[in-house]
Amino acid sequence: MKTANELFEAYLPMIEKGLDSFLPPENAADPECSVLHRAMRYAVMGGGKRIRPVLTLEFCRLCGGDPAAALPFACALEMIHSYSLIHDDLPCMDDDDLRRGKPSTHKAFGEATALLAGDALLNRAFETALSAGQLPPAAVLQATKCLAELSGVSGMIGGQMIDLESEGRRVGTDTLRRMDQGKTVALIRAACRMGCIIGGRTEMLPAADTYAENIGLAFQIRDDMLDVEGDAALLGKPVGSDAENEKSTYVSLLGLEQASRLVEQMTETAKQTVAPFGESAAALCDLAEMLAHRVH
Repeated sequence: MKTANELFEAYLPMIEKGLDSFLPPENAADPECSVLHRAMRYAVMGGGKRIRPVLTLEFCRLCGGDPAAALPFACALEMIHSYSLIHDDLPCMDDDDLRRGKPSTHKAFGEATALLAGDALLNRAFETALSAGQLPPAAVLQATKCLAELSGVSGMIGGQMIDLESEGRRVGTDTLRRMDQGKTVALIRAACRMGCIIGGRTEMLPAADTYAENIGLAFQIRDDMLDVEGDAALLGKPVGSDAENEKSTYVSLLGLEQASRLVEQMTETAKQTVAPFGESAAALCDLAEMLAHRVH
């Protein structure tokens, strides 16, 4: 595969089918739980770029593994990403009414159900990861531990806490970088690392980490840029929320021009980092470019 589009064409059908099978059925045996199941599916199956699960499958392939073997981990990661978006949108957090061009989960199902749907997705994620029985137990444990660490207090949740503590006050780029390494980069790092672990080439973890950090930070900076200059119709959510919430961003601290230069530099570093994978990493290079220049 040479392009990012080829990556998505190859992996998206597998991911969508996997998510559908790993999530609980829409109509539960216990009628009271049916609304919870529908809310979970609403959050996960209602769109999304699927960048993280695609990275898990592709790093597994590059490391000589079978992408199908990494599918439970790819789907588990997408469930965790989806639960984090449910919670992000709640009134106690970012208070966003739209997600992916449709009402946020709490707007569609109510705050209490949305909260439980997020909790249920987090638990379902680890059920799913631990269901990968065809893999060596040591690899399953290592990959699951990676997922737990990088989605928890030392990763995504820790970054989200820095974000909350930073609202309403000006913070420097060092704090911003620590926040984004947790809030945004951590799950991308988990995606790449789990692919290497399942593929059986843990010596490639440093390269995977560097690639993930650079495309993750570039992704977040581009996200900050789109909140200023993006099209709400394309983004599927309102623009200007960072300024409204008085959040420090790379754009507010550095300006659009310097932020754009950072995106380009990090994208180039990411591309150089996967050079040890050879020509087979061409699609990862193209993906880095695609994320750097996305409009939604």
